[in-house]
Amino acid sequence: MIDILKQRFAAALTAITDDAEAYLDSIRPANDPKFGDYQANLAMPLAKKLSQPPRNVAQQIIANLNIGDICEEPEIAGPGFINLRLKNTFITEQLQKAAADTERLGVPVIDSAKRKTYIVDYSGPNVAKPMHVGHIRSTVIGSALARMLRFQGHNVITDNHLGDWGTQFGMIIYGYRNYLDRQAYQQNPVEELSRVYKIVRGKIDEPDEETAAAVLNETAKLHSGSEDNLKIWHEVLPYSKDEIDRIYRRLNITFDYTLGESFYQPMLADTVDDLLRQGIAKESDGAVGVFFDGDEVPFLVRKKDGAFLYGTTDLATVKYRLKKFKPDAVLYVVDFRQTLHFEHLFKTVRLLGINDVELTHIKFGTVLGEDGKPFKTRSGDTVGLNGLLDEAVRHAESLRSKEAEAITSGTSSAAEKIGIGAIIYADLSQNRESDYVFSYDKMLAMNGNTAAYMQYAYARIQSIFSRGNYTPSADGALQIEHPAERALGIELLKFGEVLDGALRDYRPNFLTAYLFELANRYSSFFEQCPVLKADSEELRTSRLNLCALTARTLQKGLELLGIETVERM
Repeated sequence: MIDILKQRFAAALTAITDDAEAYLDSIRPANDPKFGDYQANLAMPLAKKLSQPPRNVAQQIIANLNIGDICEEPEIAGPGFINLRLKNTFITEQLQKAAADTERLGVPVIDSAKRKTYIVDYSGPNVAKPMHVGHIRSTVIGSALARMLRFQGHNVITDNHLGDWGTQFGMIIYGYRNYLDRQAYQQNPVEELSRVYKIVRGKIDEPDEETAAAVLNETAKLHSGSEDNLKIWHEVLPYSKDEIDRIYRRLNITFDYTLGESFYQPMLADTVDDLLRQGIAKESDGAVGVFFDGDEVPFLVRKKDGAFLYGTTDLATVKYRLKKFKPDAVLYVVDFRQTLHFEHLFKTVRLLGINDVELTHIKFGTVLGEDGKPFKTRSGDTVGLNGLLDEAVRHAESLRSKEAEAITSGTSSAAEKIGIGAIIYADLSQNRESDYVFSYDKMLAMNGNTAAYMQYAYARIQSIFSRGNYTPSADGALQIEHPAERALGIELLKFGEVLDGALRDYRPNFLTAYLFELANRYSSFFEQCPVLKADSEELRTSRLNLCALTARTLQKGLELLGIETVERM
């Protein structure tokens, strides 16, 4: 809708300004239905440029505006706001187009001139230890952004930059040599590796300088190609990867590439040499770093002992990606604690003369417990992600037994879809830069802005179809008469512009807020407009078709967030 209105206003503005594009972003949905459906607030800024009263400018715009097939007569309010109310005939026409387009719901693929190649770098757990609750945010935010960008028509490449090299493996190798219980390792290798990792981590934190030095030595031997250390690395790596992949399968997440830190190890020496050769980096006390004016903290790329750092790997990764994929944009979905790291990385990339690619840090806050501190188990350990998903499914099973009869559909049970969907949605519904408090009860509530409420709205529509012996049709007739029908119809037509807004600043919570509003609009429609007992067969069919479009929109919206629907709750 926004695009259609912008096209019409752009044509009208050519008579009074040669810079129409600069004013079109002021066309947006009205905040209050009493002012119409959309509002164009461009007369005021134009009035300053033209040195005319805003209402006069608004009248000139309306005089040139060809919009009679879309809207009722535009109204000027206040100092020059142009209020627009869509015609019911136009709403009906657009809804029927959306209903006929079963795959895209009337949302066009982005114009080829605006199509980009995106690399979305997300999740990136350290392979040496199990994934924990801290990984959920990067994983689900990155997945949702990749899905939405692909739906828009962009070329999207997803890369899971695994931490499969470095100090954490020095800790694993040292623990393997000194603390490994062979029997426990044979029975559950990931659990035993996690146990020895915690032992070594604890000793380093004491601090135990002897253990810390030994770990650094094991890391250096691994990096220098020690056969013994590489043998252990090759042995334990598959166990950890298998465990990680099992979680991704539960979350229905796949990656185009999984190029861990080890992949870039052969490129690191040349990366540092190139920085030195160009005078971008310099040595200081034996280490090598990039120094920025006005910033006391340098971007270190090589330690005194010759070891490389995350920054070195990230620079090598940028250069590799640019050469292989030629992206227009690279999105790094990493928590806010790495803000300074990415500021330094991006500055260094620009110093290398790389200016034609967007580099964006998609930062996010922390998952908190009800005590307001990072979410932990009662014993103080970080909550494992697999256990978190298991517990969510158990809560969903309890919900099912109390309030609902859910059936198995697809490849996983309804409880699995409801429980895991609850966790994903609860995360994505937050402003990503904010912390949020984790609560199973709130996540699985059947009312409010939760996945369960969206899934229930979808399932309720399927129930109507079942009771009415109705099979949705893409070419079904629609009519808009009742105010609740109209409000639902307008909300359905906003789907495409909501996706645009969500991707403008990479915020999936724009989509969750839309789905919540859509579900509420549907609830009002359902209460006020009898469907199966409509006054006529024509009206019954129309309302069933409106229900069908609502169900498909809810399903597509949840799918773009990485959440599955269930047929019955």
